[in-house]
Amino acid sequence: MTRILTLTLNPAIDRTVTLDRLVPGEVHRARAVRDDAGGKGINVASCLADWGLPVTVAGVLGAGNAAAFEALFAAKGIADRCLRVAGETRINLKLVDPAGTTDVNLPGLAVDPATLRAVRAMLAETAGPDTLVVLAGSLPAGAGTGLYAELTADLKARGGRVLLDASGPPLAAALAAAPLPDMVKPNRHELEEWAGRPLPTLADVVEAARDLVRRGIALVVVSLGAEGAVFVRGTEALHALAPAIAVASTVGAGDALVAGLVAGLVADLSLAGTARLALAFAAGKLTRAGANLPGRAPVEAIARTIDVQALTA
Repeated sequence: MTRILTLTLNPAIDRTVTLDRLVPGEVHRARAVRDDAGGKGINVASCLADWGLPVTVAGVLGAGNAAAFEALFAAKGIADRCLRVAGETRINLKLVDPAGTTDVNLPGLAVDPATLRAVRAMLAETAGPDTLVVLAGSLPAGAGTGLYAELTADLKARGGRVLLDASGPPLAAALAAAPLPDMVKPNRHELEEWAGRPLPTLADVVEAARDLVRRGIALVVVSLGAEGAVFVRGTEALHALAPAIAVASTVGAGDALVAGLVAGLVADLSLAGTARLALAFAAGKLTRAGANLPGRAPVEAIARTIDVQALTA
C-alpha cells in the first residue's frame, strides 16, 4: 500500500476571528475566536486522516507551542515526525465577516542549516519507493528557494512520488529543475506567474497546464476557486465543478482539494474519479471550520454531484 507523508516547513496556528463587519481603522468586538493547528501539509494530513487513510506529518515546529499540533495529531491518529526547534510556531490571523476572509500571515520561524540537514535525514529514513510525499506551503527564512527542487531530487532518487503545492520562487525553481515533481497543484495566479502571462479563460489555463505536462509532469491540477479545478494528465484534460454549498469556513479548502487528490491517487481512481473526489473533499471542508471533513458518507454524496467535463485540445 502507498504510504503518505506530508512536509510542512512553515506551519502555523490559524486563529480565526469572526466579526460582524470588518471596517479598517475601527475597533472591533469579536463574535468568536477559534485556533486550528495547521499549515498546508498538516491540513492535507488532517483531511486524509478524516477520510481514514494512514498519514505521517513531517516538518518543523516551535517547541514553545507544539502542544496544539500534538493534540491534533493524537486526536486524528496522525504519525508525527516533525522536528522541534526553539521558539514558537507563528500564528496567522483570519478575520471573517460577511464579505469574506481577510488573512494576516505572520513571519514564521527561521531554520538553520543543521535543522535543514535534519529534515533531509528524516525524509531519507521515512520516504521510500512506496511513498507519496506532499511538499506543501511556503519556505521558512533560512531555506533557499531551491529547497523543494532539491528535496524532489532526493525523494525521486529513492523511488518516491512527489506532489508539490507551492508558489512563487520555490515553485519556479522546482519547475525549472530536473527531476521534476510528479504532480503539481498551482492555482490560476501561481500558474500565471510561471507562464509569464495572464490566463483569463479556461482554454488558457488548460494550455498552460498542458505545457507543464509536455515538460514531464505526470499530473497538473489547477485550482480555480469557485470555478472548480482543471485536471490534466497525458492527453486527457477535465474541468470539475462542485455545486453551490453553504460555507462555514474557507480555511484549508485548497489543502482539502490536495488531500482528495492524494486519496484518489492512492485508490488508483480514473482521472475523472480523482477529480470528483478532490472537489468533494474541498466542498465538504467548506461546511466545517478548520481543515476537517464532515465524514466519509457526506463526502461521497458530494462526489456524486460533481460535474466533470472533458476538455478538447
